[in-house]
Amino acid sequence: MVESKKATILAVDDTATNIEVVKGVLSDDYLIQAALSGKVALKIISKRKPDLILLDVMMPEMDGYEVCQHLKSHEDTKDIPVIFLTAKVQEEDETKGLALGAVDYITKPISPAILKERVKNHLLLKASRDLVQRQNEILEERVIERTKQLAEIQDVAMVAMGALAESRDPETGNHIRRTQHYVKALAKAMATKPAFEQILTPEVITAMYKSAPLHDIGKVGIPDSILLKPGKLTDEEFEIMKKHTTYGRDAISAAEQTMDISDNFLVFAKEIAYSHQEKWDGSGYPEGLAGEDIPLSARLMAVADVYDALISKRVYKPAFTHEKAVSIISEGRGSHFDPIMVDCFMEITQEFDNIAKKFLDEG
Repeated sequence: MVESKKATILAVDDTATNIEVVKGVLSDDYLIQAALSGKVALKIISKRKPDLILLDVMMPEMDGYEVCQHLKSHEDTKDIPVIFLTAKVQEEDETKGLALGAVDYITKPISPAILKERVKNHLLLKASRDLVQRQNEILEERVIERTKQLAEIQDVAMVAMGALAESRDPETGNHIRRTQHYVKALAKAMATKPAFEQILTPEVITAMYKSAPLHDIGKVGIPDSILLKPGKLTDEEFEIMKKHTTYGRDAISAAEQTMDISDNFLVFAKEIAYSHQEKWDGSGYPEGLAGEDIPLSARLMAVADVYDALISKRVYKPAFTHEKAVSIISEGRGSHFDPIMVDCFMEITQEFDNIAKKFLDEG
């Protein structure tokens, strides 16, 4: 049978005889260390922390109160239980010791039975506190890990749902990934501006980034004959195509109603799906919203979506160069796009180009 490890107790007293008394009482049950001054005690503790400290008050150079105060003011020693063991018997002395953070105050002459019981009880209390602390740390680690796993599952689900819509258009390829990163890059650039720094917090930007893949989820409701038509749509066909914004919003709303709480990313997902085809001058669809009536998330997606459509090959057009796409976005300042957003876009066009190259379509 393996013997349990003995707890270590540091006895601090400037009188060697008092140290010997403590050893005589406790050495059968504990490992006893000794220090004949406060300064020596602190040196010992800095190398190896004891499980409990028995501390005399009246010592030269550095008294017990000073030693206790030093221990309780440092993060790595503040949790070591300190019991004052002293001849000072006045109530104010005991009050001062406890106020400094000591767990107990025993007066001399020492009662061996009382000393044994109080040391045992305080070591048990410390062991219990340590156990609770460790369990809390383990629980916190598990919560963090589970939260991370749920976030990853959420991200995969959003991309998968977006890909479901995009899979019906074989030429879009990595469109989802690119637009998702464009939105984040543009939002971060806008967050540096005074008008948006309080709105576009890191948490909000992350939620918009997660919701971006659902911007065209409503395309699943558009007939192939219209969605995949190689030429220009008729007016009637275009009216049907425009309904993908409403289909997308309604699909996300239906999913949201199955949840007990409203999550930011679903709120932004609805805004983006429904309003990313709106234009700053009010000439877009589905509602003809204008200016800041268009949700910020949808205005971000409008720039991202149009830029990516311009640089991508379609059945009805070749891929434009990055420079040409930037020029078209710039020309749309104040008409198609939020003017401040276009200004921010112009500051980070190279970042858009880098994202496009990183998630380049194959073939």
